[in-house]
This record gives sequence, C-alpha cells and structure tokens, in this order.
Amino acid sequence: MRAASVKSERKVMQVPLLDLRRQHLQVREEILGALERLCDSQQFILGAEVAQFEKEVSAFIGVQETVGCASGTDALWLALAAAGVQPGDSVITTPFSFFATASSIVRAGARPVFVDIDARTLNLNPELVTQHLKSTPNLRAILPVHLYGQCADMNALRSIAAERRLALIEDAAQAFGASWRGQRAGSLGDAAAFSFYPTKNLSAAGDAGCVTTHDSKIAERMRSLRNHGSRERYFHDEIGWNSRLDGMQAAVLRVKMKHLEEWNRQRRERASTYDSLFVRAGFRSGNSSNPQSPVQFLECLPEVHHIYHQYVIRAQRRDELKKFLGDRGVGSEVYYPLSLHQQKCFAYLGYREGDLPESERAAREVLALPIFPEITEAEQTYVVETIAEFYS
Repeated sequence: MRAASVKSERKVMQVPLLDLRRQHLQVREEILGALERLCDSQQFILGAEVAQFEKEVSAFIGVQETVGCASGTDALWLALAAAGVQPGDSVITTPFSFFATASSIVRAGARPVFVDIDARTLNLNPELVTQHLKSTPNLRAILPVHLYGQCADMNALRSIAAERRLALIEDAAQAFGASWRGQRAGSLGDAAAFSFYPTKNLSAAGDAGCVTTHDSKIAERMRSLRNHGSRERYFHDEIGWNSRLDGMQAAVLRVKMKHLEEWNRQRRERASTYDSLFVRAGFRSGNSSNPQSPVQFLECLPEVHHIYHQYVIRAQRRDELKKFLGDRGVGSEVYYPLSLHQQKCFAYLGYREGDLPESERAAREVLALPIFPEITEAEQTYVVETIAEFYS
C-alpha cells in the first residue's frame, strides 16, 4: 500500500454514516401530500393505503401476495409461523445477523441452529448447511439472511430445502431491490421478511415491515396472525398478534417506492466510487483485495445485484480505526460486534467460542462506512484518505 498523502492537520469534514435529511428534502412535498390524503381518509390502520402498498410491492418483487405488518421483526415471525414452524422444531440460520433473525425463531417456539458463514460474503455457507442436516433434530426450515444488500446463495439453499422438504424463509430486511440471477429478493423462497426501519434503503417514518410469498394460503394465515388470529372481527381461530401496518407508514413507503430503483442505482455507483478510491489508495487491486493490505473487502458475487444497504470493510485494529474516524468527523458502525451464538440470551444453546470461527472473526473485523445515495465524492474521498492516514 502506498503511503498516504494526507496530512493530519487538514481540515476536518463531517461525514455522517447516514443522512436521512438529504433524502427527505427530495420527497418532502410528495410525502406531505400523501399524509394529507391519509388524514382526509381517516383510514389509519390497514385500509386503502396499505392494500395499495401491498399490491405495489407484489408487482415490484414479482410475487403473488404481500402482507404488511408492524415491523421487520414481526415479518420474520409471521413468515416462520405461517410456514408451519412450531414448538419443538429447529431452524438453521446464520449467526452473523441482527438479533431479530434468531429471536423470531425462538418466538415461533423453535430452536435456532447456527451454521457458519462464507468468508467471502458473510452470508450463510450452503456447504456447511449440508453438513448439519443429519445432525439437526426436527429440522423444519432454513432462514438465510441477505446481508448488507447482497443475496445469499439461493440456488444452493433452494436445492437443499427442496431435497429435504424444508421451508425456505428469506430474511430480506436489508435487501429490498436486490436480486439473485435476475429474481428479486423476496421471490426466492417460500416467504420473505422485509424491514422498512428508517435506515433501510426503502424506509418508513417509523417501524414497518412486510412478508412476500407466492403462496396464497401462507398469505391468508399471515393476515389472520397479524390481526390477533382473527379472520372475522371478534372471532379468533388461533392466538395471533397485533402487527398491523398503519396507513401513515404505507403512504410514506408508497411515495419512496417511486424513487427506490434510482436510489439503489446511486448506492451502487457510490460503492463503485469507494472501490476506485481504495484502489488509488493501494488497499485494493482492481476488483480484489490487496493481500498485504490492513483493509480487506467483501466479494460481490456475479449472480447478485447488490443494493449496498451497507458498504463494509474488514479492518485490522478495527476498533482503533473506528475511533480515529469518529475523531475526524467520519461516521461508521459495526454490524455486528458479537456473533449471535455468543449472545448471553442464547447461552442455553450450548455454543462455545471457536465453534463458528468465520462469524467470530467477522465480528472482530467488520466496519460499515458512510453510504447513501446523496453522499458526495468529496465526502467519500475524505473517508478513504482518513483510513489511509490511520494506516500510514
């Protein structure tokens, strides 16, 4: 890696990890108009805005059904429960994800079985999934995560699920608009859960989520489960939950969906800009990591249309680098600092340090850099120069 040309006394630039205000200014008037329309209708829970949003999502993803709900966490639970996951079952999933991936399995009454990740992408490793099939009792489903906006290897995972007659549920919380071999995330399994948390590529003005599926029976059950297990008011066929999507969130999401593909295109351009800047700084060699560099990069698989919910590096002395960046005005975040199998609440599962080494190593190394459609090349240049300064 060539020496950095950055001087420590240069002017500090403030570069946030994410700046939602820049996006809001683009769509402010459209959103205010949509909210005025909603207030005039007084349909605040479910209603016409939600129904229309569900139709628009189905058309965008390429599925038969979409069921809106209160959060991405609830979406995961609805998908698992409607697919038949129940107490006593096991569900294979990744240990390197947000907590809700595993907690939703527990909420459905099942046992999470953590399988290590592919070091190239940090997504669930299908070869290791195959190795766990015979040793996992009462296996009912596989729950891969499309981490950081890149789809897991769905060809391999679909083959495994079909051979063993397992449900395949996508955790697509970070992947609205991503695709695998031309098929959208959300259309690749039996069902898929999305989150519209305000930091997501498609973001609501609060908590919101949805589940997509090709199966109308699964969708019908999810609509009952999201409404206290009721298909007819005050009559309850089973114990469900209050997880209805409200009209305000649907109205906001409908506005932003019109802009989503352009915003995702811009994210991909910003990721490419980072790639080029890191090449110039000597951290990368074309599309590959420089093996001698203190910074390494995740692979974007050729089958994938990556939408870069996050741009993540693997860094030596990661925590020191994060502090250095923060002191110089650069936002960054660790997604995630502790593998799920090491979380205190999952101690009952019996995992020990070293059981899932790739996930544990990723938790020590990953760092997400600022990326959003409106970030400028000057800001990105400052980020990379500051990283180069740290390692010089």
